[in-house]
Amino acid sequence: MAKTLVWVEHDNASVKDATLAVVTAAAQLGEVHLLVAGHNCAAAGAAAAQIAGVAKVHVADDAAYANALAENVAPLIAGLMADHDAFLAPATTTGKNVAPRVAALLDVMQISDILSVEGPKTFTRPIYAGNAIATVESSDAKLVITVRGTAFAKLPQAAVRLRSKPFRARVPLAPAASSARKSPRASVRN
Repeated sequence: MAKTLVWVEHDNASVKDATLAVVTAAAQLGEVHLLVAGHNCAAAGAAAAQIAGVAKVHVADDAAYANALAENVAPLIAGLMADHDAFLAPATTTGKNVAPRVAALLDVMQISDILSVEGPKTFTRPIYAGNAIATVESSDAKLVITVRGTAFAKLPQAAVRLRSKPFRARVPLAPAASSARKSPRASVRN
């Protein structure tokens, strides 16, 4: 089964609504894993774990991720993509800043603003300023996608399903940040 990694937009306490629609799209591609990156974002990680249909939540809590700068977050995501088949982000200002950098690091094309999932690598998206809808198919091994939030239903949050202790693993920082500090830790919750 394919594994999808979803970028969670949050305010360090709760998950933003745009993420809930992205999880709906990601579920159509395979098993859903979430990435919560920020500083002092444990509450957002707990909130993300409550989203229905989520198999795993990766939490990267470090000052380098405090402002969700694409320069710091993209290398983290690219590193996690070794275990995932697709990366999805909301088609918001932040998502549209992070996704192209992830695509460049993975050397794949980005598919922007999808409206529907037609198959494992086939999607619809608007073209010509939204005046036409195109069906696109990717031939890349890994997918990098931004999701138009209004095109997908927002999944409800369910009861907390954390079953085990967090797993700690090192995650990479952007080169400029890593030279000044040690690598932050990420926890994975099943």
